[in-house]
Amino acid sequence: MKKLSMIPLMMTLVSAPTLAEELNIGVSFFNLDERFIIGLRESLEEAAEAQGMDINVEDARNDIGRQLSQVQNFIAGGVDGIIVNPVHSDSTSAMSQAAANAGIPLVYVNRQPVDIESLPEGQAFVGSDEKESGTLQTQEVCRQLGGEGELLVMMGTLGDNAAEVRTQDVHDVIATPECSGLEIVEQQEADFQRIEGNNLMTNWLTSGLEFDAVIANNDEMAIGAIQALKNIGYDMDDVIVAGIDATSDALSAMQAGELDITVFQNGPAQGEGAVNTLNRLIEGEDVDNAVWVPFELVTPDNLDEYIGRN
Repeated sequence: MKKLSMIPLMMTLVSAPTLAEELNIGVSFFNLDERFIIGLRESLEEAAEAQGMDINVEDARNDIGRQLSQVQNFIAGGVDGIIVNPVHSDSTSAMSQAAANAGIPLVYVNRQPVDIESLPEGQAFVGSDEKESGTLQTQEVCRQLGGEGELLVMMGTLGDNAAEVRTQDVHDVIATPECSGLEIVEQQEADFQRIEGNNLMTNWLTSGLEFDAVIANNDEMAIGAIQALKNIGYDMDDVIVAGIDATSDALSAMQAGELDITVFQNGPAQGEGAVNTLNRLIEGEDVDNAVWVPFELVTPDNLDEYIGRN
């Protein structure tokens, strides 16, 4: 079994093979309406074009069955390689097996496959370690609250690896001695969506919950929470709102003094890394199961360093 390892991004990019010639690549994204995924697609397409790849992009529209059909169609069409941004972490086994049976290299990007430790030969994952994301986020919330306060937690899609790990990160941080004064008063799913985050925050406000911070599994839900808070005239100086991804919309919200914390997930590096890793697999090179792209904490203090990067 191939090992999992931390591979510095620059090493990954520098070691990529020479330009591919007329490779036909199938790409399936979980939802092309999601802001972070739009940026990921752009970086992936730019990297593919630079390497002479002809790519066919499909949108699974958050439908597991549709994504599996897309992968099966790629295989039937005889593509040279496949890149998948999974709808759901638990849905990847069937796609892994189908690609392996056909002998077609496959790279998962951004969302970690459930079978990452047992991926077949010719397959890999390129993304960021979710244990870093929610940990950085919650540690900073703890610091800003002085180790004491009441928290509302917005979860992503139930069963999704990122949602599960990022939420567990919150619990792990508040279990540490320095953050043990933090308490989760409510935790619910909002499906990684802005409108769902708005609706959930509105419900919480209507129920009269008292809180000091909102910790969301991604920026879209955090922005939805901000919209709901602003709709009732809430003083944003009285609450800490934290997200993950450092999308352009999130950074604009931080510039406006509305979002306090986010965590930069390097979409451009993930897109480039996925293309380069797939190219290496097509060339028959050995590739580790996971190519990790580090998360980075973003606050108003270092905001300027991240403008325009996602």
